[in-house]
Formats: sequence, structure tokens, C-alpha cells
Amino acid sequence: MTDQSRGGRIRATGTRRKKPGTRSRATTAAAWSAAALVLVGGSGLGYAYIKLNGNIQGVDINARLGTDRPVDVDNGSMDILVLGSDSRSGDNAEYGTDQGGARSDTAMIMHVNEGHRTASVVSVPRDTIVERPDCQDDKGATAAGEQRAMFNTAYEVGGPACAVKTVETMSGIRMDHYIEVDFTGFKQLIDDLGGVKITTNEAIDDSKSQLKLAPGTHTLDGEQALALVRTRTSVGDGSDLGRIQLQQAFIKALITQVKDIGLLSSPKKLYDVADSATRAITPDSELDSVRELVGFAGGLKSLGAKDVNMITLPVEYDPADPNRVVPLEKESEQVWTALRADKPVPASATEESAGDKGDASGVVAGG
Repeated sequence: MTDQSRGGRIRATGTRRKKPGTRSRATTAAAWSAAALVLVGGSGLGYAYIKLNGNIQGVDINARLGTDRPVDVDNGSMDILVLGSDSRSGDNAEYGTDQGGARSDTAMIMHVNEGHRTASVVSVPRDTIVERPDCQDDKGATAAGEQRAMFNTAYEVGGPACAVKTVETMSGIRMDHYIEVDFTGFKQLIDDLGGVKITTNEAIDDSKSQLKLAPGTHTLDGEQALALVRTRTSVGDGSDLGRIQLQQAFIKALITQVKDIGLLSSPKKLYDVADSATRAITPDSELDSVRELVGFAGGLKSLGAKDVNMITLPVEYDPADPNRVVPLEKESEQVWTALRADKPVPASATEESAGDKGDASGVVAGG
């Protein structure tokens, strides 16, 4: 399906355009960073906007994707692709070295319903085998598509625009926004928040992420939080599916923390969080100012952890390679159909999925 009008852009109020000609603009994971910016918008810290604006570097997704995209549905809902990149350049080098380029280490498709009172989040395992379309890379060259490609190679070969195009091809849903989260910025944001409280129902001892937690309640600092969302070998079956369950539990705890922390009582802390938030993310070019981010976040501010339903894309282990997963065709279509119709994802969509059956789901809960 194509959209010749390049519609579907989002106003800074976080709602879709209702009439042609009106200037229009828009986390789960998006809420990590955006929720802090909601507070900035009403805090009287206008003097800081210029500096915060300087932190934000946007990417022009629309220009690279052109018009060959799913039709925009102007019903007030919005869809956001949130990626955590595993680039090991710059300050992230301590987590390893780049081998073949950065990949999307974490991918979440967030659908906020028409009234912005609930949201559905679909985590896409990075090792999911998908059909990757031809893409225009960051230098304008064509990156050839592939019939059986790992999902995270889309970002590697074609950057953010290719990741968005791959998601749109898979789902038939137009992404209104793109937000990328950086390792180092994520750590600093958690530290500025004063940590995030979680409860572990069993011990975690992961040699690769270097995280050690006894059963009980913990307030994780930035380094520990990053280690938790990267942990995989010591939980569940050691696959990416178990790690996704840890990430989902942590994000719910983070949403609760941001809403409960009372940043308005401390202007310095508020500014530090806003500074870290704007450094931690790379948004699309329609969210590349504080004003636009505040408007976007304003559309999410009513969402609490209980209002966000998080699932993993229905998958099964690939018969050709047990280290990969493939989407369950019928169940995945149930997910995409529900999101396109602005409906909750039915429970039947995940009943047969390997993604939501792992025994890592009960390891971590909010504090």
C-alpha cells in the first residue's frame, strides 16, 4: 500500500492531523526519555531550551522512505519504532567493538491507542528471520534486500530508515515516529533519576553482562540497569527471548519510577534528567526539538505501567537454525491486524509463541 501524500505526520500535541494543510507532528521505551520532557514543558525551565535543543540530533526518515509506505490512518492513534542500537563506537566502546557495523540490539513497536489511554508494545527479537526490503542507506545508496535476513541487519545495512521500512513491510503499519536510544545516555538517565527499583524473584548471575543480583528488592544504578537489559545467558533458556522479558519488566518499572519520582521538587534534578534524556535519544526529524518532544511526551503522560501491554512478536525457533526464530504467520497477523484496527492484541496471538513462554518472565518485577 502506498501513501502519495506523505500524510500521517504528527503535531507537537501528539495527535494525528485531522485536515489537509494543517501542520502536523506526534516509550514503552519511548516513555523513558519522553516522560522526563513532559515535566520540562511545565517546569518553567524555558531558559534551558536552547541548550537542550542543542543536544538533539534528528534523522530524516520520511525523506529516505518516500511515498511507498503503508497508508496513514488518521484516527488519533500513533505508532513508534523504538530501537536500542548496539553500536560500540565512542563512549559505548567499553561494551565491545563493532564487527560489521551497528545493529538494532533492541526493537519495540509501540502503538498508542486513539485516546492515548492505553498502549500495546511488540518486542521484535533481533534474531527474527524476516524478508528485508531494498533500502536506501544513510549515504543514499541502495542496500539490497534479502529473503531470509535477521531483523537486526536492517539497521546495519541501511540505518534507521531501513529499520523503519522493514517494520512497515512486516506489519503493514506506517510508523509515525522513530526513536533510537544510546547505551551511554541510557545509563546517565537512570543515574539522574536516582536509579530504578526492581525486585528479583531469583538470583541473577550473568558473566557476560557482569550483573550479580540476589533475590530481593534493589535500586539499580545506570550501569546495573544497562547490564540487566543486556542479560541473557543466565535467565530462561539463555536466548534473546528471555532477555526481552527482562527488558519488558524493567521498562514497566522505569515508567513507574519516572511518574512517581517528583522531579518538580528539584529544578536541578529535573534539568539533569532532561539533559540526559535529550542526549540519550536520536529521534526522527519531526521530534528533533524540545518543543516537539514535549508535545509528543504530552500525548503519553497519562500512560502508567498498568496501561501498557507488552508482548513479544509471536515466533517459533527456526527449524533450519535453532539460534534464530521465525514469525508465526497466523498469530503475527493477529497482532498486526489488532494494531491496525486500534484494538488490544488478543491473548490467542501469543498462546503458541516461544516468545512469551520463557521462564524468564517472572524473574524481575517492579520494586
